[in-house]
Amino acid sequence: MKLSGKALWTSLLLLGITVGQSGGSAGVLVHKVEAAGAIKPAAASDYASHPAKEAIAFGLQKGYIWTYPDEKFHPEQTVTQSQFVASLVAIRQVSEKAPVPELAAGHWAKDIYKRAQKAGILANVKIDPNKPLTKEEAAALVFNAWRPFRGEKNPNLTNTGALITWGWMKAAPSGQPKFREDLPVTRGDAAEILRYLWTDKWQLEQGAKYADEFHRNLKIQNGKLTGKVPKADKNFMVIVQFNKKQGGLEGFINGMSFSIPVNEVSSIGLLVSNVNDSTDAGTYLYTKLPSLERVNNNTKFHKQAKGEN
Repeated sequence: MKLSGKALWTSLLLLGITVGQSGGSAGVLVHKVEAAGAIKPAAASDYASHPAKEAIAFGLQKGYIWTYPDEKFHPEQTVTQSQFVASLVAIRQVSEKAPVPELAAGHWAKDIYKRAQKAGILANVKIDPNKPLTKEEAAALVFNAWRPFRGEKNPNLTNTGALITWGWMKAAPSGQPKFREDLPVTRGDAAEILRYLWTDKWQLEQGAKYADEFHRNLKIQNGKLTGKVPKADKNFMVIVQFNKKQGGLEGFINGMSFSIPVNEVSSIGLLVSNVNDSTDAGTYLYTKLPSLERVNNNTKFHKQAKGEN
């Protein structure tokens, strides 16, 4: 069934604007990275009753958080800068390096920080590997790491406020200022934040895959825009919107084919949405028709339905 006009708008916001919606070695974790199967989960008794148990188990399984040498996770300990940075580097899959003169040659965190430096994760951050992180410090690292994917945060909010508004960090306990920045981030808290980042990167990768499939099939033939919307899997909805020069629009979703006169269309919008939480996994615009040049519009931190209004 083809969607058009009001029927499409009842379930979507305008494409491209917003869509409902990353000293010694005492602080070093056990980085078992030689193979995915070598990552040994923490003892169940260490976090089995912890509120973040699912996020911890997920992170250990994916290999972007690690246990201590005693094979426990210690979820109530405050996460250190090096631990959090190492996880961000692992999720981003950074391999290239840049100099970090603040750390001496041979320092146990040198390699991690060189990768983080190259990725921009350390921008405006005072390097101190063993430092226990506050919410604001952790949030600043998150936005540094996620800028290539989602762009700049809301300039009217602190890093903490923006991350809480986006739903990736918990607000302060009841009775305290919601965006309190000085509270510590425990390793359990960090596991929950990092799961959001891993999931967001994964969904953006899926969105790019479907966008590329759509782009390959989009053609102008005999004066018409023709193609097919990728079918996608059960986790994603792919929506293509044709904005008409005379007003109105036509929309097509997963698996639908289309053929529309190119001289009737002013622009095309492609949205890939995660149906599990309504976050956008890809937003692409075609605004220079009949040229099929597209613009990646993912790099904007959008508002979430449960966040800003």
